[in-house]
Amino acid sequence: MINNADDCLIIVDVQNDFCSGGALEVPAGEEVVPVINQLVDKFAHRILTQDWHPVGHYSFASAHPGKSPFETVELDYGTQVLWPDHCIQGSDGAEFHPDLEIVGAELIIRKGFRLSIDSYSAFTENDQMTPTGLSGYLANRQFRRLFLTGLATDYCVFWSALDARRAGFEVVLIEDACRAIDMDGSKFRALDQMDAVGVVRVAATDL
Repeated sequence: MINNADDCLIIVDVQNDFCSGGALEVPAGEEVVPVINQLVDKFAHRILTQDWHPVGHYSFASAHPGKSPFETVELDYGTQVLWPDHCIQGSDGAEFHPDLEIVGAELIIRKGFRLSIDSYSAFTENDQMTPTGLSGYLANRQFRRLFLTGLATDYCVFWSALDARRAGFEVVLIEDACRAIDMDGSKFRALDQMDAVGVVRVAATDL
């Protein structure tokens, strides 16, 4: 199924703060690591994304007196979920999980580094206008199909999948190489929306 001429594996935000014991723990997030590591030799081309927030980022509840994590605020670009401080630039929490195989990755896309705007998608920040540059990079490299893995299914993986489809790429979600936060059914809503835009779902063992 994999065509290494124009397929690319995208590994989304497999960072310490999103794994067990991290500041914004995705339940069993570290379980994606061995699955992804088994995939890396199958793909000639791999890209990593990394949440990379400055201290005091506007998506942090701590930046809004009186607010708590998982409440919302209205920012210039719309409604923003407030998160615990996480993936702060240069911190251990922002580092990739130590067991993740990153040797051989061709590019690291850092996102969320602008103080006043969050960035779930690997392609576009949350204003849906500010690009990360990934789409142009992939198009210039003539990649056609993207295989998505990582954290979290219902946030950064989900928004990356939607934006990749908008940009004209074929998208394959490797389900068992992802984990979800799953607040109030958000995982299944995300999967339904990905299905609706033509994202193909597979298991790692299918590849």
